[in-house]
Amino acid sequence: MWLTPEEVLLKNALKLWVTEKSNNFFLLQRRRGHGESAGKISGLLVGALDTVLDSNARVTPFRILLQVPGSQISWVIASGAAIEEVNKHWDWLVHNLLHSLSVFENKEDVASFVKGKVKGLIAEETRGRQAAQENDPEKFREVLLKFELHFGLPPSEKLVTHYSCCCWKGRVPRQGFLYLSINHMAFYSFLLGKEVKFVIPWAEVTRLERVSAGLMTEVIRVCTRQRQRDFSMFLNLDEAFGVIGQLADIALRRLLDSEGLELDRILQQPTRITKRVLEEQALREYVLALFRLPRGERLHEVASCSVWTPHARCHTAGTLYTTDSYLCFSSREEGNCTLLIPLSEVLSIEKAESTSLLANPVIVSVRSKKAFQLIELQDRDDLVESLNSRLRALQWKCSMFRSKPHGKRAVSCPAPYYTFYYDTMYSDGDEIEEQVLRNTVNTEALMTAFSQSLPGSDDHDSKSMEHVKERLWEEHFSEYGRGVHMFRTDKIQKLVAMGIPESLRGELWMTFSDACSELVAHEGYYANLVQKSMGQSSLATEEIERDLHRSLPDHPAFQNPTGIAALRRVLTAYAHRNPKIGYCQSMNILASVLLLYAKEEEAFWLLVAVCERMLPDYFNRRVIGAQVDQSVFEELIRERLPDLAEHFADLSPLSSVSLSWFLTLFLSVMPFHSAVCVVDCFFFCGIKAIFQLGLAVLDANATQLYASADDGQALMILTSFLDQVRRDEPSSPPSSPPTEEETSSSASVGHRYITELINDSYEKFGDLSVRQLERLRCRHRIQVLQAHEDTTKENALRVVTPDVSISPEDLADVYELFKTEHFINLYWGDGGTVQHHDPGRPYLEQYRVDRAQFKSLYVLLTPWLCGAIHTDTVANRTFTLLDQDRDNLITFREFACWLDTFYCEELNEKIQLLYRLHIPPALTESEDDSSLMKSPLLSTTRPLFVDLPSGVEVEVKDYQEQLKQMLKDLVKEKQKDVEKPPPPMNQREFIQFCKTLYSMFHGNPEENDLFQAIAKVTSLVLQIGEAGHRGHCLASEVGGQEETESTQEVAEGNSEVHAIFGAEGGDDWDNETRCGSNSRSENEWTVSYSQILASLLTEQALVNFFEKPVDLSAKITEAKEKQYHQRAGLLMLQHGIS
Repeated sequence: MWLTPEEVLLKNALKLWVTEKSNNFFLLQRRRGHGESAGKISGLLVGALDTVLDSNARVTPFRILLQVPGSQISWVIASGAAIEEVNKHWDWLVHNLLHSLSVFENKEDVASFVKGKVKGLIAEETRGRQAAQENDPEKFREVLLKFELHFGLPPSEKLVTHYSCCCWKGRVPRQGFLYLSINHMAFYSFLLGKEVKFVIPWAEVTRLERVSAGLMTEVIRVCTRQRQRDFSMFLNLDEAFGVIGQLADIALRRLLDSEGLELDRILQQPTRITKRVLEEQALREYVLALFRLPRGERLHEVASCSVWTPHARCHTAGTLYTTDSYLCFSSREEGNCTLLIPLSEVLSIEKAESTSLLANPVIVSVRSKKAFQLIELQDRDDLVESLNSRLRALQWKCSMFRSKPHGKRAVSCPAPYYTFYYDTMYSDGDEIEEQVLRNTVNTEALMTAFSQSLPGSDDHDSKSMEHVKERLWEEHFSEYGRGVHMFRTDKIQKLVAMGIPESLRGELWMTFSDACSELVAHEGYYANLVQKSMGQSSLATEEIERDLHRSLPDHPAFQNPTGIAALRRVLTAYAHRNPKIGYCQSMNILASVLLLYAKEEEAFWLLVAVCERMLPDYFNRRVIGAQVDQSVFEELIRERLPDLAEHFADLSPLSSVSLSWFLTLFLSVMPFHSAVCVVDCFFFCGIKAIFQLGLAVLDANATQLYASADDGQALMILTSFLDQVRRDEPSSPPSSPPTEEETSSSASVGHRYITELINDSYEKFGDLSVRQLERLRCRHRIQVLQAHEDTTKENALRVVTPDVSISPEDLADVYELFKTEHFINLYWGDGGTVQHHDPGRPYLEQYRVDRAQFKSLYVLLTPWLCGAIHTDTVANRTFTLLDQDRDNLITFREFACWLDTFYCEELNEKIQLLYRLHIPPALTESEDDSSLMKSPLLSTTRPLFVDLPSGVEVEVKDYQEQLKQMLKDLVKEKQKDVEKPPPPMNQREFIQFCKTLYSMFHGNPEENDLFQAIAKVTSLVLQIGEAGHRGHCLASEVGGQEETESTQEVAEGNSEVHAIFGAEGGDDWDNETRCGSNSRSENEWTVSYSQILASLLTEQALVNFFEKPVDLSAKITEAKEKQYHQRAGLLMLQHGIS
């Protein structure tokens, strides 16, 4: 296949490659060792290297290089796995390009021509591949051509899908087509000779809604900061709404926070996004959320089937999902019956003989001597083969990378509870204890040593209740299974609502979260992590130390050094494992509770499960995940509690108080023993349990909230209610889970007991599904990210506004242009200087532009263009001048100050800026390389070290040097806030200055008068320069060299004294000193800024030109219209397409 040309060193390439064919411009090479007979050492080494690399890093065995005669640099332009494929590309190059290249005289032109042709071939192949991925390739190819024709975007703007729709303007519909690409949504319509088209970047979308209004049925409303658009369609409304939400969500996560938010690797590569990929990703996100799997799991197969459920004595119909490491089953009605089988627990996957009652059965045997039966599987053979392939790979990986086994695994379990039972040759007596961790790691849960009784409760009644719960759970285990692959039904949900007994809490938390699989797969990992992390100092460890004694301070376990040390190890180890998260507040509270009921290593893996799987994007610097769920919770209030939503005009106070509910799982707002029951529900149901319980809390207090006078009183009502929720058990413990009638009758008494509150949440809001929550999260993440963007913009403008005179409205528009230029580089750039938006940087540095982006903005916003060629030169000098820290990036403050000078400052400031553009560092010997004129910066504040023989003279000299240094420092302190006039300009620089002025006047209505005026000024300044030059020459002839040096020293000393004491004539001394500091020879022709300014002021035409106000608002409006098309056209030219 053709490749984007990439440079390689030919001499290095020859060590790993063998040339098969060659001519003056191209080489066809074979990877050394490929296709060779065994025995050659070089071939074996290269072959071994390619073998150990993973699939993404392996090198194809054949390639074609573009070479320029006499150069050591070549470019890879094609590669292939088979010689036949590469030969086709070779023949095309020989027949179509080789003859044409011989006529080129310049070697660089040869390389540019070939690279342009190859990029064109790649673009054509991309269109073909993209069309082939669709259901109707020919139709999609036609749509793709229309999309490129109508909107003129670069070929890298990949079209995903399109829909026929109506765009509404008030009550008037306009029929057309909606095009959805990776970075934009675009609409085109042509009716009755009128063309309507517009493009909306996903980065500008702030809200997505489905609404009904007036005569319209239902429309998709897309809101930006400027306006809203409504689209309706007869078909595919649900599909279109889902795709729009996905694309907007993906684009914002990729553009605004690509490192902070979890995003699948495929979605980080926009060119790979298709409609089919979006559908697969939506399903994958749902499966990960439903079964709370690791975020890196890939979804492989989805198949309808039925599973034998022994507790129901029948087959339950549902869907089987297979991932890298799991088999997952969910019944047709979400939540009725789910099953999770880690592949690490599977011994075999076999096909059984089909019968009339059992169609296409498959038997999955697990280590606990049990087996699961799946029937009615379509494509059974392919499914079993794929599963066995992954199973073998996993078993091989375990055997290679895990430590030596210490014996057969424990497989103790109650009597078999499945229809199929297979003897796996294991016996219960073969159990061997796991390797004991090193002494610093606790091997028991803290609750075993530091128990805490309920206040005001009878220990006998509590123990009796615990025994009853344990008996109910043991009965459940015997019927539904025990361990991670137990059947999870509504019955277990009722048991969890009652509260898990303390003796089983840690085990069941590990089971429900599947943290046990991670623990088994990473034996010894935590102990090694503790050894590496303890003793290291970082910002995270400082925050951990500060919060250690704030974690459940009333519990005896954390009033003891043992509990504090265990909490420190768990939090520090996790911060070391995941530095992207590190440590966030509320993690200490969660880890404390985990340590109470689970062993230390188990608590660590439970924390990993919560932070990385069950609450994704919660524990980062901006807690985006928690804010998204707050926004979702607000919408659920409007939907499920409409009367309450109508009573509160603004729901933000209610949603804001819920932040601690989500971050700490109610642990910070409820009594401890009640909140632990909420944690039980969370590990079983996931975040859905917190949403349901939050709605139940609001519903239980609805009457009081209606009567509240203000938001403060409403918050007090909720705080008081949650503080009084108790786990006060009835005197006679139940013998079975409560029935619905018992639940409803107890609910009428009040919601002071946590069990009643949890049951009420399941009864009233249990229909809330994981699929619904994931769709809401997708839409509300857009709003949250855009709210953060608004905050960034407000703070950036607040900091810059005092420094400029541009109106706030115009400054806000300039900020949007600046940010859009940054995004355009991310859309279609080559990934050069600016990679992505970094929200961790200061507000003014979150968006920065490089030299090419600045030139584009310069052309759009400069008040005076200087012709096609010279404008680029002046823009380049301006960038060099503004880039004071020399990092090849300009911040918004620097850009705004430059713009303010030209549009809002006085004439002398404008002239001074133009003047500075024509002296170093802006003007260089080579316009292409600004580094040639850079001079080293000398520090005058570094301490003085003298390494000379001791003596009086040395001491005196040392004292004099220190005194001189002190004088210089005082001068710098005094002049720090005083603006220095620019250094003088030599003859070459003045000629460049005049050239710029002539270019600026070209095309102006008053250009004749301006040309005459600048000619007079030029003549006058040249005369001044000549006169000064002659004076310097005469002075140098009369004076001697020694006298000149002494005069310079006196002048330097006097300038320091004048600067310190403010004597008159200090400016003259400063000018003389400045001339010397800029390495200007006394015999060199120079003119000063004040001389040029005075000369310009003698010509009224020039004064009128520079004082004439320029409408910045009109310039901004024009720039908004041109920005996209200008960059798109330039990029198309660079790709050799236009």
